[in-house]
Amino acid sequence: MNRENAIQISYLLLRVVTGLLFFQSGCVKTFGWFGGMPGQPGETVQLLSQIGIGAWMEVIGGIAIMLGLGTRIVAFLLSGEMAVAYWQFHAPGGAWPVVNHGIPAVLFCFISLFMAAYGGGDWSLDRLIKNRRGAHQTKPIEGAS
Repeated sequence: MNRENAIQISYLLLRVVTGLLFFQSGCVKTFGWFGGMPGQPGETVQLLSQIGIGAWMEVIGGIAIMLGLGTRIVAFLLSGEMAVAYWQFHAPGGAWPVVNHGIPAVLFCFISLFMAAYGGGDWSLDRLIKNRRGAHQTKPIEGAS
């Protein structure tokens, strides 16, 4: 296996696992899956609350990240969501993420920021769509010379 293949496989795994974790986190809040909200078993959040909107971003965004669909914009939005989550809910609990239990929010924020810069990668729907558009654009027009 060459270096470029190893990079693309590793990035695919990072993207799929990150998307799955976002999806699961959103499902805990929106559907009460996996035991529901911490400290509130089976409870869900109100749809139009701040946490509810963030939870739906995680559900839909997690699926999009797993598939590599709209990766740059979705990852940028999720990165922002995690930054808000950290500063609003974790930072008041202490100066350091290890103290305020904000490590997952910080990691998700910066992994998502990297994905926003990198895009979907070679094995993504973004790349498939780009390749199909490119194939259609480079086909010669019939009857033209």
